[in-house]
Amino acid sequence: MLIMMSLNSPRDHIDKVKNKIIEHGCTPHEIPGSEKLAIGITGPSSTLTIEDFLTLDSVEEVVRVSKPYKLVSREMKRESTIIDVGGIKIGNTNLAVIAGPCSVESREQIFDIASELKEMGIKLLRAGAYKPRTSPYAFQGLKEKGLEYLAEVKEKLGMKIVTEVKDTETLPLISKVADVIQIGARNMQNFSLLEAVGKVDKPVLLKRGLAATIEDLLMSAEYILSKGNYNVILCERGIRTFETYTRNTLDLNAVPVVKKNSHLPIIVDPSHGIGIWDKVKPMAMAAVAAGADGLIIEVHNHPEKALSDGYQSLTPKHFKSLLDKLVELAPVVDRKLELYYD
Repeated sequence: MLIMMSLNSPRDHIDKVKNKIIEHGCTPHEIPGSEKLAIGITGPSSTLTIEDFLTLDSVEEVVRVSKPYKLVSREMKRESTIIDVGGIKIGNTNLAVIAGPCSVESREQIFDIASELKEMGIKLLRAGAYKPRTSPYAFQGLKEKGLEYLAEVKEKLGMKIVTEVKDTETLPLISKVADVIQIGARNMQNFSLLEAVGKVDKPVLLKRGLAATIEDLLMSAEYILSKGNYNVILCERGIRTFETYTRNTLDLNAVPVVKKNSHLPIIVDPSHGIGIWDKVKPMAMAAVAAGADGLIIEVHNHPEKALSDGYQSLTPKHFKSLLDKLVELAPVVDRKLELYYD
């Protein structure tokens, strides 16, 4: 159920609505928009009736939300959510680009790559300190030392950090450094972790699982929002199909479908989506054409020496070539690629 109120509703009117929701054993979620204030309801709302709220002051409309996911649905919030990451907007006309290596491998490596990306106008740096891998024998990341290097990059280069959290135990450490907390594909349905990041005051980048449907992805996002964190960025990163010529099958159908059904922004990861470095560029451009709010691209100075995902990583030179193309493409789909130079 969704309660629509005027944006300038007095606080005591809003509190009366919320108190009635709580009295019925449900949870209210206050979601302000540009024109209206929405109060979403989660929990056993079947005991509530529309008439329970229409008589309350400042209530303009009451509707039932038909989707199994409530808070992330377009019914709950008609306008698109815009996530602010230190002044960088994701979800508006700006085309956000997040770039960097799969893993932090050394202090020299992460500073070299971050410095080159900064010179290209990239402000959002992706890199993993903790790396959940398919094989227990594969490189698992530098862990706390990797976080130290990312914190140093953040301080000295002024970049915003996007890094993955793999479990609830390491979440407090990650939260101290990350500007955006990434939930990887393998953890998309780790519900304890989703609930935990839902209580953290940081934007969350939620990647689609390897065999997850679009509804699965949206329901996972619902876990995060239900705990009070409404700053969620969805990510299409390819799903596993019968095709073997590429690492995954990049499902660009998901972009317009998600945008129709949810107010949350969605970005695309063509690096994991296809897994072949020289095919990343066309798939990145296709993602923008499909309506993606941004891209997350793996970039490495020496892909042939990378400790993880080297074959799908672009060199800085190839990444710059992609940026140049995106600058040309963005206006065609009513976007603008904003690059940030000091």
